[in-house]
Amino acid sequence: MSGTLTPRVVVVRRRSELEELLARHGTRAAAQWYLRARGRDLAEVVDRHEALQTALTAVGAAVPADWRRGTVDRDDLPRFLFGPEDVIVAVGPDGLVANVAKYLTGQPVVGVDPEPGRNAGVLVRCTGDQMAALLPAVAAGTAPLRHRAMVRATLDDGQELVGLNEVYVGHASHQSARYLLDVGGDGRPRQERQSSSGVVVGTGTGATGWCASIARDRSAAVPPPAPQEPALCWYVREAWPSPVTGVELVAGRLDGTDALELTAESDGLVAFADGLEADRLTLRWGQRVRLDVAPGRLALVEP
Repeated sequence: MSGTLTPRVVVVRRRSELEELLARHGTRAAAQWYLRARGRDLAEVVDRHEALQTALTAVGAAVPADWRRGTVDRDDLPRFLFGPEDVIVAVGPDGLVANVAKYLTGQPVVGVDPEPGRNAGVLVRCTGDQMAALLPAVAAGTAPLRHRAMVRATLDDGQELVGLNEVYVGHASHQSARYLLDVGGDGRPRQERQSSSGVVVGTGTGATGWCASIARDRSAAVPPPAPQEPALCWYVREAWPSPVTGVELVAGRLDGTDALELTAESDGLVAFADGLEADRLTLRWGQRVRLDVAPGRLALVEP
């Protein structure tokens, strides 16, 4: 890493289920009563909380004494200012890496799995006991990095957001949205006026999540791209046929500079990435959003 400032390790975390239960119910006894009424045991929740705390402690102990430190909760990511010299350490499930990736501009990200075997480990590939050796290598620029493709949504007024897994465009409540869909690529632009419960545009990283659940119900789904491939897959959810709306352009793939455009023909349409619905773009009637591949903004550290 370049620059005169010492590196800053920014630990990204989310509240454990135990912390959420205590915030809602006040005491462990009340939380235990709530869980028992639903056939669950507080001990399992406590074990998972302690696993997270153990991983966070290991990460903290591994940070060199002369480095700067920062911590941010997932809910505060839209308000946190990351610096170019930051090393981001996301401690939690795979989705936490996706949550933070959209706010970065190429800073290295280390995903730490506090519960190996429970998480898929696609993005959180490291453990807490690897941090002492890995963090200096990241700062020195010798740690192996894998750049992952992201999906970008850009409004015609210049507003933009990016996602590591996918971007959803549709009605805020997922009810029927009306829009004009325009598919570019291959020199053959195609258009169709549609009414659907939204469009999902995903990367190779996100192809195993929401996009996979949509594709599973389709006999002729397009092959998803690889995580590092500069390509996207897209799916229209529950397109509705009518005299004025079609159902022909419901899935496809965007390679290289290809793009998908939607022009809003109803109010209440939004675009958000990776499930963070509160951090979204809003489309007015007649406004257009373009979806394409974003330059590699996530540099994922390999163990």
